[in-house]
Amino acid sequence: MKALFISCTLKKTPERSHTEMLAQVVATALQERGVGVEHVRLVDHDVPPGVVTDLGEGDGWPPIHGSLLDAEILVVVTPTWLGRPSSVAQRMLERMDAMLSETTDTGTPVAYNRVAGVVVTGNEDGAHHVISEISGALADIGYTIPGQAWTYWNQGPGPGPEYPDTDHGHEWSHRTGRLMAHNLHAVATALAERPVPPFSAG
Repeated sequence: MKALFISCTLKKTPERSHTEMLAQVVATALQERGVGVEHVRLVDHDVPPGVVTDLGEGDGWPPIHGSLLDAEILVVVTPTWLGRPSSVAQRMLERMDAMLSETTDTGTPVAYNRVAGVVVTGNEDGAHHVISEISGALADIGYTIPGQAWTYWNQGPGPGPEYPDTDHGHEWSHRTGRLMAHNLHAVATALAERPVPPFSAG
């Protein structure tokens, strides 16, 4: 089983992403369950706007799309900006829109029988809104969203320390992240054993 973590930070490598630091808790918990983990930081790739899988020469999305199809588990990693997902996360979802019309050999959408979750950080609130937006979009595309397949951290109202600068809330965020990994793995395993069958309109 494989998990793909797509980081939607605005920072290019090698800048440190606070949200990726929290996501590593989830990745480690999945690896402890025997899951292979791949990390992609979207801003390190040339991914232009669009709603198709391949925009032609120079488009960095097709290899990432390939990784999506190679993974049973997707974890979207995004900071909160102005109470919303990052612009990079929105671009990712727009490129994933093409998956709505892509099907497997059995005729099911390619996102079926895959699970997804969300990791969010920000020094102010808005995490639940971000989780809802991304989870809803991924469910539209065809992903299964297990219960409590998310974790987040925020400092609270107003400006304040960022995730690596304080221990505030880390215990809860890490415990929730390990639960997230447990739930993602459990549901992905169940779907592998008994996948959603092709739909017949008749």
